[in-house]
Amino acid sequence: MKRNKWLLTLLLAIALLGGGALLLWRTGFFSSIGSLDDMRDYIDRFAPYSHLLFFVVQLLSVILAPIPSNITALAGAVLFGMWPAFLLTVAAITIGSVLVFWLARALGQNFAERLVSRTVADKYLEVIRRKRDVFLALVFLFPFFPDDLICILAGLTDIPFLRFLTIVLLTRPWGLLVACALGGSVIAIPPWGMAMLALAGIALFLICLKYGDQWEQALFERFKK
Repeated sequence: MKRNKWLLTLLLAIALLGGGALLLWRTGFFSSIGSLDDMRDYIDRFAPYSHLLFFVVQLLSVILAPIPSNITALAGAVLFGMWPAFLLTVAAITIGSVLVFWLARALGQNFAERLVSRTVADKYLEVIRRKRDVFLALVFLFPFFPDDLICILAGLTDIPFLRFLTIVLLTRPWGLLVACALGGSVIAIPPWGMAMLALAGIALFLICLKYGDQWEQALFERFKK
């Protein structure tokens, strides 16, 4: 009985994802990805259901790698304002991250290989297994890495679900908040500023990746006293 319930839930999740992807394709979403204006026009075209469509797009952005969630978040902020777009995006990205993590854990390597290339898997999977919490937190904090694909690979490791969810909730919203703030005209960063932030982020990532284990152990020993 329990196995049948699990299988039914799995099939329902796959059907919903497939149906959502088909809907986006049939309505011309993928042709609008290359331009922020086209993306905004696409979402606005579905009023008064624009908020629902935006949520679906953000949810599917975790599964369909070609969809850049930061770009769609920025477009949503232009349409709906910073905070509505941010809250919808965080909810969708969190649900999507948990869903692909769960599917990868339930279906294993066969599922992961359908969505993650062998090159990406070979590059990141072993690092996730060794560095785990530190690596996942850094990947989710910075927008330079395939964080959606990392969620799938994390499902193949032994990281507990609640720990994964906690890391997602604590780290993934920040980059989305910046994108929504930019789209909502709350902040404006010139190109040179973006370049400086990118370089600083990469440097911080490499430093934390190298020394993260020592820092984590030092903090653990400190709080254990």
